[in-house]
Amino acid sequence: MKKVLAIDVGGTKLIYAIINEKGEFLSEVKKTATPKNIEELKNTFKKIISENEKEIDFTAFATAGAVNIENTKVESSTPNMPLGYNSLNFTELSSKPVFVENDANAAAWAEYKTGAAIGEENNITITLGTGIGGGFIVNGKLLRGKSGRAGEVGSMKIQGRGRICTCKRKDCFESYASGSGLKKTAEEIAKNNSIFLTSIYKTKKPEEITTYDIIAGLKENDEYSEKVFNIWKQDLIIGLINITNIFDPESIILSGGMGEFINTKEIEEAINSEIVVSPVKIKPAKAGNYSGMIGAALLACEKF
Repeated sequence: MKKVLAIDVGGTKLIYAIINEKGEFLSEVKKTATPKNIEELKNTFKKIISENEKEIDFTAFATAGAVNIENTKVESSTPNMPLGYNSLNFTELSSKPVFVENDANAAAWAEYKTGAAIGEENNITITLGTGIGGGFIVNGKLLRGKSGRAGEVGSMKIQGRGRICTCKRKDCFESYASGSGLKKTAEEIAKNNSIFLTSIYKTKKPEEITTYDIIAGLKENDEYSEKVFNIWKQDLIIGLINITNIFDPESIILSGGMGEFINTKEIEEAINSEIVVSPVKIKPAKAGNYSGMIGAALLACEKF
């Protein structure tokens, strides 16, 4: 039975554990803060690996950013990671094989193998967090494209409202349908719509309103919060309609922090009333908070 040290790399923390080829955890999950300096980060990776290297066959990383086709390094810069992260050669961190995969791709593979998409050869996992990630399973294989960068759905153009995305381009899916997109919509409505004057948040400055405020406002039947969330939800639906029409998947799995607040049946009905392909199922994710680690471990087992 193969044993993998799986490490999920986030901007604020690293989580890691030993996982077998069935996706089962063989150790407790440990966490540590993500260093802000690239040399410190590299040394932290080496320390984690050296502490576990005798027990494992290889190491698998799930990380933000576009990963090269060889699964050895991150090629795009990630703003929440230390400067120089995209120059790090992960294979130099261990004497045993090292595998690297984009965290959204890894999460998609985990859902396909152990979660909500078991048995479905064509499915998509959309991770809705501060940003948006996408992982595509096509005919039972992870879609990676010619360079390993396939699935960057957050950069898909969906609107014409002129909103600037974190990538500095205009009107990306991520700038509307992510958690940060919800916050931006909340700010715009607060500044431009009189409904804000009756909101429970009317004493706040528009830029101070958070995604948590909007979710809490829904529970309080706050009309302003409901309007903001409905606009955000419609932006999400537009993007998912486009994705469904292009890929004709059996299901779309909604993962990430924002995915927890979505009525999947409502979204499913809205999408299926608009698409020109066969109906799609919209499901909540099942692989859990450790899906990145699980998916990266399982993909590494297949490669090695």
